[in-house]
Amino acid sequence: MSASTDQIITQARQGVREASAQEVHARLKQEKGLVVVDVREREEFIEGHLPDAINIPRGFLELRIENVANDRDTPMVVYCGGGVRSALVAKTLRLMGYTNVISMSDGYTGWSEAGLPAVKERTFTSEQMQRYSRHFMVPEVGEQGQAKLLEAKVLLVGAGGLGCPTALYLAAAGVGTLGIVDADFVDLSNLQRQVLHGTSDVGRPKTQSAMETLSELNPGCRIVPYQTRLSSENVMEVIRDYDIVVNGCDNFPTRYLLNDACVFLKKPIVDGSIFRFEGQATVYKPGEGPCYRCLYPEPPPPGMVPSCADAGVLGVLPGMVGVIQATEVIKLLIGQGQPLVGRLLIYDALEMSFRTLKVRRNVDCPVCGEHPTIKELIDYEQFCGLPPRRTATAA
Repeated sequence: MSASTDQIITQARQGVREASAQEVHARLKQEKGLVVVDVREREEFIEGHLPDAINIPRGFLELRIENVANDRDTPMVVYCGGGVRSALVAKTLRLMGYTNVISMSDGYTGWSEAGLPAVKERTFTSEQMQRYSRHFMVPEVGEQGQAKLLEAKVLLVGAGGLGCPTALYLAAAGVGTLGIVDADFVDLSNLQRQVLHGTSDVGRPKTQSAMETLSELNPGCRIVPYQTRLSSENVMEVIRDYDIVVNGCDNFPTRYLLNDACVFLKKPIVDGSIFRFEGQATVYKPGEGPCYRCLYPEPPPPGMVPSCADAGVLGVLPGMVGVIQATEVIKLLIGQGQPLVGRLLIYDALEMSFRTLKVRRNVDCPVCGEHPTIKELIDYEQFCGLPPRRTATAA
């Protein structure tokens, strides 16, 4: 004989551990590592859900649950609207080998009626749903991660070899605001590697060319151009409202200036550099790892390290390093993965090899050390042994 719906639900609940919304709330406060899975449809989820809940609609459960909990002993709470779907899900998970699953018996309705804390998701437009659809499919990004990207503000210093690919991929990913600092103008020699600009842009400000290209790529991304050179007088004001700074310049005064300003304001820097066939990338995050001065306390003598204009660079090299920088920015913004904090990534294009070196914070660093001696911005051209310059250059 076939079973009725009520009989199926009753049978499912008989073999499932259940807890009320109040009991789940108490457990969440006491137990670390408890995974919360919302099995409702996306439309229900965005209207309100438990904090830190992961949305896996019932129809995708078997396909996606291992991305969330590969260990079959992971403690897990599943919930739906009223406790029926979650009971069936808990039974399915038990059949899949999961040993520590609880179904919230009164569902999100009970949670909401009890006045327990909830999160309402950002509502995406139909255009955004289509544009970022591949991000929504990635569990580590999803709607929560995409919302963080759309709300983020990232400042790129330099619209050159490194800044161009970084900006392209950050705009494409949906970073809400991109500030671009560059006082330079497009030159024909730039076009071998600086992919934001075209032949018709020669002679135009790089910030204007970059703004037009990025706006065409993603009109939803707000581009803020800064046709200026960063200096001790303006750097704090420029970077203050941004979440992350991306360094793509190739001169030492700006590198030290940015480092000190970001340490003072506690802003992370995603740093990149290139030379002929070799590139480097790292993340300087105040309070969690070394700063630029920890690695390079003093600049090299003037003229010892040639720029791209002096030594040349393989055109595709900044593309690789810039994409790495963009990846690090996204990881920091969505809070996923292991950023290059305390690690220096070295890429050799001729060997097609990557090496990662551990770098440590210097407790005697004059800026971020235990007893800093530099507590305000200085004259960085003089510090680097250079005469004052009118413009800063990008790689």
